[in-house]
Amino acid sequence: MTERGFEVRALGEIAIRCIDLDAMIAFYRDVIGLELMNDPDNGRIVFFRIAKGFGGHTAVLALFRHDIEGAGRTRAADFPPATGAGSSLHHIALSLPWREQDAVIAWYEHLGLDYNVETFDWVGWRGVFTFDPDGNTVELVAKDPDWAVS
Repeated sequence: MTERGFEVRALGEIAIRCIDLDAMIAFYRDVIGLELMNDPDNGRIVFFRIAKGFGGHTAVLALFRHDIEGAGRTRAADFPPATGAGSSLHHIALSLPWREQDAVIAWYEHLGLDYNVETFDWVGWRGVFTFDPDGNTVELVAKDPDWAVS
């Protein structure tokens, strides 16, 4: 066989092992504004809708307690995972329209969250970065509608 025979079309799920599941639920629901898909009081795994997705699979953020076994034979951990520089996760980026980024900045300032803004001129993106309660970097990214290849 010389051809794969398939092409990935979208990201279906981001799954994070959590140190503090309740704080993470509150952050992604109340700060970022993601919609819950299941009961957050189950104490194990919580799913948030990110976007419509592809082919009937909603794009989701899944938050797992670190000591819970997950899909794909993902084993539970006895100890909470490392975050920040000690983690294999660099950051997660969630997309929104350019015109809403000023609202993100105002919201973060209202909440007293530490954030920074970075531009990526080579692709016309601007990201507003902050940290979730477990210390993961979270970016809300948008494409400048006026950006054009030079």
